[in-house]
Amino acid sequence: MMAKHRRASGTASRAAIAVATAVAVGAVATGAVVVGGRFTAKRSDASTTAPTPRSSQSSTQSSGSASPKPSPVAVPLHVVSTTPDGKTPVSGSEPIVVTFDAPVAADSPLPTISPQTPGSWSRPAPRVLRFVPAVPFVPGTAVSVAVPATMRSVNGGTLGSDAHASFQVGDGSLLRLQQLLAELHYLPLTFTPDSPEPNAAATQGAFAFDPPDGQFAMRFVSTPAALAALWLPGKMTALTKGAVMAFENVHHLDIDGIAGPAVWSALLADAVSGTVDPQPYTWAWTTMARPETLQIWSDGEFVFSSKANTGIAAAPTPKGSWPVFARYRTQTMTGTNPDGTKYSDPGVPYISYFYQGDAIHGFKRASYGSPQSLGCVELPYSAAAQVWSLIDYGAVVTVST
Repeated sequence: MMAKHRRASGTASRAAIAVATAVAVGAVATGAVVVGGRFTAKRSDASTTAPTPRSSQSSTQSSGSASPKPSPVAVPLHVVSTTPDGKTPVSGSEPIVVTFDAPVAADSPLPTISPQTPGSWSRPAPRVLRFVPAVPFVPGTAVSVAVPATMRSVNGGTLGSDAHASFQVGDGSLLRLQQLLAELHYLPLTFTPDSPEPNAAATQGAFAFDPPDGQFAMRFVSTPAALAALWLPGKMTALTKGAVMAFENVHHLDIDGIAGPAVWSALLADAVSGTVDPQPYTWAWTTMARPETLQIWSDGEFVFSSKANTGIAAAPTPKGSWPVFARYRTQTMTGTNPDGTKYSDPGVPYISYFYQGDAIHGFKRASYGSPQSLGCVELPYSAAAQVWSLIDYGAVVTVST
């Protein structure tokens, strides 16, 4: 009897499982899910809706509304990456892309960029924000991106704390620097682009990294060969460095001959407005052939000439070309004589330094036109005063035989 009872129980169990399976299949077909052996209505996309149990109908009728759905859990938002990544300098036109680990809410606050620049944010993908500058960043600029802690995802999660990234804009093109210095008359050259050159800020900003094609030419027919020889396109010669220094002087910038962000910013602004150098282009030329002389060439012609003294054999004036980097109306000049003794000359007037401690200046001598100095180019006081009024910071001084 016990054996029959066990077989009967096994048969009953199998029958129960079969019935439950059939019921479950029917439930899926009608749009329900099985939970713990009970049925819970599930929304169906079919045109026929699964029947609601009487108890649910009764509850709905008594309450007048469906049970509220639980709010989704707000998962914290994270920044996955920011590009440019700061590893290498980039073009000023490079877009900024911030990628998150979740879709960003449409009304979420946006990242901020410093320095501020016109441009627009877009959302090319749910998790991506992209900023395109309307005007390229100035060459050499350090750019920072701040993603606020209040950045919010579609599920309500926030960043929690500010996130920061930074990158460096690359240097501007040296060739474009020369093109602009020529166009704005800081060089004794002209530049003519092969195609019309718009003066819009966006175009000028882009040219700073990708210069247009065109031709350079000497601006003055009578340019001396010694001055023309200093010109090399795409090379930072004394001619180009002097033009940068002259530009810095006009715009009250630090005079170092380096085209940093401040120089590029002012240069691009002048390119847009067409503002040219208010001063004539001048060049100082000292020749050591006896009698030694110093001449000033300005905007196409020699306007001044005087006998001068250069350095003695024990302290010669170097040959070459350099821009004026410091000026003093008067100064006490000190140093060491070739024999090791010290000197101190107070009240030296009209000083224009061009190479280390060597300068053009006034100095009282019995005669002029031969080597007598310790490396400087000495002039009579009256001549030095004239030269002081003709040359300024950035004027190139050439010393030759």
